[in-house]
Amino acid sequence: MDIIHLLPDSIANQIAAGEVIQRPASVVKELVENAIDAEADRIQIIIKDAGRSLIQIIDNGKGMSETDARMAFERHATSKINTANDLFTLRTLGFRGEALASIAAVAQVELKTRGKEDKLGTMLQIAGSRVEKQEAIMTDAGSCFSVKNLFFNIPARRKFLKSNETEFRNILTEFERIALVYPKVSFTLLHNGAEIFSLPASGLKQRIINISGKKISSSLLPVQINTSFMNISGFVGSPESSKRRGSSQYFFVNGRYMRHPYFHRAVMLAFESFIPAGEQPNYFIYLDVDPESIDVNIHPTKTEIKFENEQHLFQVIASSVKEAIAVPSLEFNREGAIDMPVYTGRKNDSTESPKIDLRSDYNPFKENRSHERPKINWEQLYEENKEEKEIVDSPQPDNPSLFEINNQSEIVSENQTNILPYKGRFLIAPLKSGLSIIDQRQAHIRILFDDYMQRMYQKQGVSQRLLFPEIIFFTPGEATVLPCVLDDLAFIGFDLSDLGNHSYSINGVPAGLENVDYKESLQNMIDKVLETGCEVKEEVSAALALALAKKAAISDNKILSDEEAMSLLARLFSSASPNYTPDGKLIVSILSEEEINKRFK
Repeated sequence: MDIIHLLPDSIANQIAAGEVIQRPASVVKELVENAIDAEADRIQIIIKDAGRSLIQIIDNGKGMSETDARMAFERHATSKINTANDLFTLRTLGFRGEALASIAAVAQVELKTRGKEDKLGTMLQIAGSRVEKQEAIMTDAGSCFSVKNLFFNIPARRKFLKSNETEFRNILTEFERIALVYPKVSFTLLHNGAEIFSLPASGLKQRIINISGKKISSSLLPVQINTSFMNISGFVGSPESSKRRGSSQYFFVNGRYMRHPYFHRAVMLAFESFIPAGEQPNYFIYLDVDPESIDVNIHPTKTEIKFENEQHLFQVIASSVKEAIAVPSLEFNREGAIDMPVYTGRKNDSTESPKIDLRSDYNPFKENRSHERPKINWEQLYEENKEEKEIVDSPQPDNPSLFEINNQSEIVSENQTNILPYKGRFLIAPLKSGLSIIDQRQAHIRILFDDYMQRMYQKQGVSQRLLFPEIIFFTPGEATVLPCVLDDLAFIGFDLSDLGNHSYSINGVPAGLENVDYKESLQNMIDKVLETGCEVKEEVSAALALALAKKAAISDNKILSDEEAMSLLARLFSSASPNYTPDGKLIVSILSEEEINKRFK
């Protein structure tokens, strides 16, 4: 009995849609790329319910004839590939001819299109790969795609879509990747009737600023290098603008966004000597290479690209970025130019060399009575510490467990002289069975984290009103996560007022945060939530609390008084988890008496 058979087109298209159309952002990407390939210079994107209800792309491109409009929805129908050799000289974005067929297989699609030379246009309606209506209409030149009720016929796929905040953030990501490559194209993005982006045609640097925010403008350094096999252009952020999270990092090749971890390492290598470990730089790097030297067809979304000479490209990228940040260009205008004297070699020049007075009688080895070092009575010090002081009389286990330490432990005692600060970072306390070493900054992070989490749990924020409110601006991408964190921010103690256009007034800050840069603290928290997403409420709350705790905690070089040290330890060991920070870093380490004795054998 024969069991092999061909799949119906409707099922085959749904399988293809699973590769190409993973979420609403995939639809936006495919349709906007098609609009750009159609030579549109004005594109409008209208989104409702993060793409669940509607994704509408309107462009002023070449449009399509009646026949082309119908053919465009067939599988593997394309205007960009004629022979197999064309695959190796690609300069367009979409070329497989699967996008429209895949979208029509899982949504209700309406297309209105007209070629610029045609008098009448075409309207086509398709649902689940089935053509429902096609007729001639009056419409503007270009194309208007309306994709409604995505995954209406695949409930399981629709069920597994993320929250609206997450799905719209993915749409923003795809939008930004395209808008950053085509600054000469004007884009408008609306979500639920609100304008998110209105990007006019501009130069590349202005487009970067319009998307990433004005605060990045002063830190952009140009990158430009031309070789026989590759041209590099774009911008990198100055080392001072690097940060631990939330950096803008983009690679583009021949007008296409790509992910390339190997080239990312080249950029990080260039920045290695200029930024602290763990920080990430901003970069917007555009590669222009021979299309025959790359393969863009190794991944359905075409974001992973294979290069022929990756090692050579690595070296060129690293050197060009390093040159940009090591020798930043200095721009002087006429009014701000510095008048520098020129040496002519004549003795009557007005410029005089500085005079230095030397003390001929100075002897660095001669004892200075006014700065004598105090003498230490070592015998007395030895006698005072000869017998180890016991903090508590209760017996201790031979191998004390960190989890058995609490606020009644041998560390926290009225005898404060046993707490020894070390280099402004550690607190050392003697135990009956050895020594305990506490990282005071990590301890403070644990204390603050527990405090902020308790405030959010009890919904009782303690806020300190600001005499002069501050204004903070967010990018559209950052603003997408604000609705899911505003309540928690209020419970922590942030009093924010929405001023519109992604800007907020900071009217109050958490008590105890007055001397901390609260704008930077807010930014760090939003960046952290962007990483974790908004799906799990507990994770969002923890991300906020941890980001703020790290910002507000004492620095590593803070010298604590005896009272401060004892208070810190008392609060630490009242925590349910005093041994590790929320992100798993060690707070308390015990050096047993046995380990100490081994070192002196």
